[in-house]
Parts: sequence; C-alpha cells; structure tokens
Amino acid sequence: MNVLMVCLGNICRSPMADGLLRKKVAQHQLPITVDSAGTANYHVGKAPDSRMRATALSFDCSIDDLRARQFVQSDFDHFDLIYVMDSSNYNNVMSLARNDEDRAKVDLLLNLSYPGENRNVPDPYYGGEEGFIEVYQLLNDATDQLIQKLA
Repeated sequence: MNVLMVCLGNICRSPMADGLLRKKVAQHQLPITVDSAGTANYHVGKAPDSRMRATALSFDCSIDDLRARQFVQSDFDHFDLIYVMDSSNYNNVMSLARNDEDRAKVDLLLNLSYPGENRNVPDPYYGGEEGFIEVYQLLNDATDQLIQKLA
C-alpha cells in the first residue's frame, strides 16, 4: 500500500500529514509507504516550513528530513491512496487524472475524520503559531482514522 499526501507547496500541511502517518505506520509495523507532494512548484527541494517543523517536533514527530516535490501525473501509477488537504488541491490533482481509476484514488483527507463533509485543512502559512497547532491536531486525528482503516 502506498499513500500520498498533497497540499499546495508541500512545506506545511502535506509534510506534517506525511510525517504523522510514517510515524504511525512504523509504530503499527504496517507495510505502507508514505510520501507527500505539492500541486505547485514553489518550494521544490526545500525542507518543510520551519514553523511546521517546530510544531512537529513539539509533538515528538520529526519532519526535518522531508523535501518538497511537485505532484506529477505518474503519481497515480505509484500510489493507491492520494489524500489532498483542500478543495483547490483536490481540483488540481483531479485535473491530471487520466481515468476513473485515477479519480477513485483521490479524496480530501478530512473526509476520514468528517465523512462526506469535504472539509479543508486550513493553510497555516500566513498565520501564527496557533494555526500550525490546529493543523497538527486535524492531521493527527485524520491519520489516526487512516491507520484504523488500513490496519
């Protein structure tokens, strides 16, 4: 099983979801590969935002080794599940889908916590520290739900 987390720049939300899921996959010893990507190419090759890295570390989850990359159409071939952080990124990923099989792999991550509500994970980039903590909490809950689903 291969799972991909996707946001806009791949420096805040998706690396945090990636790091949380990797940690939980290791704890549960599940045969799952996790990665993350952004729909835009603004930060390719860069480490996650320093504020998100600090938030992750404060909750004992390091994402320091992750580097941003852009979502590409071939990701549909390599990943079984593709979770996006908001409706804008959902639309960007879906615009690259080639067929119904590709489209069936994509969902909003918070639909795991709030089924069918199509809620967005807010982008904390332009806000303060509390936004990063809120995003961590949302992603922590959603990845808990995902682990239950996959275990």
